Amino acid sequence: MQIIASQPYIVIQRKIEWNEQKYIETHHQLRLFEDRILSSVNEFHLDSVLDVSFRSSFLYLHTNQGVFSYNIKEEPLDFINAFKELKQ
Repeated sequence: MQIIASQPYIVIQRKIEWNEQKYIETHHQLRLFEDRILSSVNEFHLDSVLDVSFRSSFLYLHTNQGVFSYNIKEEPLDFINAFKELKQ
């Protein structure tokens, strides 16, 4: 399968070492295929994704399993438009 669109997102993890609080950012890709959306942890079949939206720095996947949020730094308009074209 070929990737139709991808959206970078970050996961921020808080870690405490030697009484010092640290934030660790890891970078990942949300990838849109013809039949599914893949994240670093989850796989969503397109039939179960109802909508994709964003507000400020978060992208939201509205699925029949609930809403999943992804912290983003870039606007996801290309990703959302590609998703909506596939759902039509």
